[in-house]
Amino acid sequence: MLAIEHLSVEYYRGGKIIPAVNDVSLTIQKGESVGLVGESGSGKSTVALSILRLIRPQEGRIISGKIFFEGQDLLALPSEAMRETRGRQIAMIFQDPFTSLNPVLRIREQMEEVLTAHEGRGAKGERRTATPLATRHSLFGSLERVQLDPARALNAYPHQLSGGQRQRVMIAMALLTQPELILADEPTTALDVLVQKDILDLLFQLQRDTNVGMLFISHNLALVGQYTQRIAVMKEGAIVEEETPVHIFKNARHPYTRQLIAALPKI
Repeated sequence: MLAIEHLSVEYYRGGKIIPAVNDVSLTIQKGESVGLVGESGSGKSTVALSILRLIRPQEGRIISGKIFFEGQDLLALPSEAMRETRGRQIAMIFQDPFTSLNPVLRIREQMEEVLTAHEGRGAKGERRTATPLATRHSLFGSLERVQLDPARALNAYPHQLSGGQRQRVMIAMALLTQPELILADEPTTALDVLVQKDILDLLFQLQRDTNVGMLFISHNLALVGQYTQRIAVMKEGAIVEEETPVHIFKNARHPYTRQLIAALPKI
């Protein structure tokens, strides 16, 4: 479903060019969950931003490579076609839901914006607007799937919800357009450990139920190993090892991967 081929990315910092990703190749099959793990600054988030073409020209650029989604090179798509793909077919869940949600809009308005931005088009190209009943059904159903009370959540502002509830809203919004691929960039970093587990259990259960592909980005190797089917380890912009969790933990080849395993707490 997704094939990243020889991706390289650089950023501009203080008049200097900083390499961020170096010759990265990675695939994700339909319904597969893949973990991308590595230390801060290793290039994990840059890979996700590159898939969605969200690196701003004044901050950096993709210098080489191809990113195929369903056989189409995303880097070659016109801007309008990329906007249709972004959010509708490929959704992203960011680290901190409080900064990702608009503080002055109720949750209902923000979820309705997602539907409005990704309305389908008719045969003549005109926009099809969802009926109020269809919109209400979509919003209620999406929030119920993430175990939130729709009547309360829809009328709330972000600050009136807990961190875990806000992250559930972000998951509901990501699934609202029935995407084929979700990019989850450290989606529980801002949450405490018990809430983190609840959110990840829910996220990956929904991923399996909907057969959506998942790229799960984290610095926590143990967490990635618990939830994903395959792990890619990144260091200094490159993938140094890629295997199943069982193989990684039993037969890690790269010294950096072995260091990550050695750093895990022993109970």
